[in-house]
Amino acid sequence: MKKRIALVTGGFSGEAEISYKSVITVGNNIDTDKYDVYKIDINPEGWWYLPKQGERQKVRKEDFSITVDGNKINFDAVLLCIHGTPGEDGKLQGYFDMLHIPYTSCDAATSAITFNKRYTVAVAGFGGVHVAKSVLLFKNSFDSADEIVSGLQFPVFVKPNNGGSSIGMSKVNLPTEELGVAIEKAFKEDNQVLVEEFIKGREFTIGVFKTKGQIITLPITEVISKNDFFDFEAKYLGKSEEVTPANVDESIAAQIRAAAKKAYQLLNCRGIVRIDFIYNEEKAAPYMLEINTVPGQSEASIVPQQVKAMGWTLKDFYTAVIEEALVG
Repeated sequence: MKKRIALVTGGFSGEAEISYKSVITVGNNIDTDKYDVYKIDINPEGWWYLPKQGERQKVRKEDFSITVDGNKINFDAVLLCIHGTPGEDGKLQGYFDMLHIPYTSCDAATSAITFNKRYTVAVAGFGGVHVAKSVLLFKNSFDSADEIVSGLQFPVFVKPNNGGSSIGMSKVNLPTEELGVAIEKAFKEDNQVLVEEFIKGREFTIGVFKTKGQIITLPITEVISKNDFFDFEAKYLGKSEEVTPANVDESIAAQIRAAAKKAYQLLNCRGIVRIDFIYNEEKAAPYMLEINTVPGQSEASIVPQQVKAMGWTLKDFYTAVIEEALVG
């Protein structure tokens, strides 16, 4: 009997736009000979089952079930395609844990920590992974940009501490009026803002997942932004060049793979994550920037590129991710 998989998309943040693109790629590449797939859209209007034909139907939140042709459907596993809240910050993970439904992402605790960029680098740094120096600002206790100038070297990146897709992110070269403007921009997206020292070097990103108990690193991608940095336009609107696999010396690639595996273990990650690094040639070390626990899967996204570069089909990849969730 085929396993029943809930393919969950949507979300409550601006990243929902990316979630709806990701779910198309994932949905088109799930092995339907092995799995019965049901698309679930969680959005501010409600939780909905979206059949291929007919009107949407409400999901029963008490047990995360639906009714199809008069039959109640309970799911064997959830394949999460929600970027941002509530699918990447631990909220849905905690809900599924209480219902004893397996899912394809990190657990609730890891999702909550990694959704908070400052906490992520604090844990990684404590475990020996190189990270940039940073300051965390809280909206209800932040007075002036002047208070952080003395503690950091410029340029710096200013970005919402929780969230992804580089929404609300700015690069600030000098501690002038632009710092205050950048902080204000980031506070529009989040009540916490991270101000992080700029690490000079090449930008790399790498997918990491676990299958059959083994941590696997995908081929590395080098990101060459046409903008000043890898912002939303660079990520999703074609303003960057992504080279997969990266044209990089094996000595550097080995360091990045080792750091990625170490971070995956330190944060107790599960499923597929994507970890971003800057390789600083002066220090001869990769500096971890963040961990994306529900990385984009759209046609423009990096993980599908890396899967293909590894020689896998997306169908084989999503099968491996689902099976790892099913075995727990």
